[in-house]
Amino acid sequence: MTSTTTLPRQGRAPRAGDAGVGVGPGHGPDSPDERFAQRLAGRPSAEVLIRRVVGQETAHLPVALAAVVEQGSLPQAAALVVAARRRYVAGTAKSLAYATLLAADLSVGLSHVHLVDDATVRALDVLAEVAPTDVLVAFSFRRYRRETVALARAFVAAGGTLVAITDDEDAPLAAIAQQTVVVNTDSASFADSPTAVVAVSHLLATLAAASAKGARRRIAARDALAADLDLYL
Repeated sequence: MTSTTTLPRQGRAPRAGDAGVGVGPGHGPDSPDERFAQRLAGRPSAEVLIRRVVGQETAHLPVALAAVVEQGSLPQAAALVVAARRRYVAGTAKSLAYATLLAADLSVGLSHVHLVDDATVRALDVLAEVAPTDVLVAFSFRRYRRETVALARAFVAAGGTLVAITDDEDAPLAAIAQQTVVVNTDSASFADSPTAVVAVSHLLATLAAASAKGARRRIAARDALAADLDLYL
């Protein structure tokens, strides 16, 4: 059964105050080129751009995170990650950066965390041996890369569990995920905002580590190994 927790739908962000910062422009066009023309037309100065983007992000992040806390899908997503035998994390293009961050944080406290990057871990190899105890956390944001959607669909078809982190309740992965978190990515820039997505990833990793049996022991062992290997200055 699919469960979807929805943050505020993409739209106009709250006003940022009286500091000359305008109203957030809303989700806007799909194309970065069109967003550039819409939001950066007229070659605004660096000072104007900084104030505009900072104002938008400052107004947007508390709203997004408050909705996550109130609606409560992240504990359910974390429970699926903790209960799994193998944890895969995937994303394509910009979403690969989110996946890389989550995989790095999850692997500190949990074992068998694998970043599906088609370099060291290939999607084809993962799909060849999916088990019902496996979970895939997939990041997929507009314009919804085909590779991630295809991987997620095949993973679910093979019996695995999908946790989707996406930007719309009607996004391709929402219909097939056991748990979906919809993250608003409103931005004042030509690029959709990564801020709330990174924050949600941080929350998910924190909840998973806090509830995983043996996480404290694993973290302590990693610290000891890091010291033995003299990894840090």
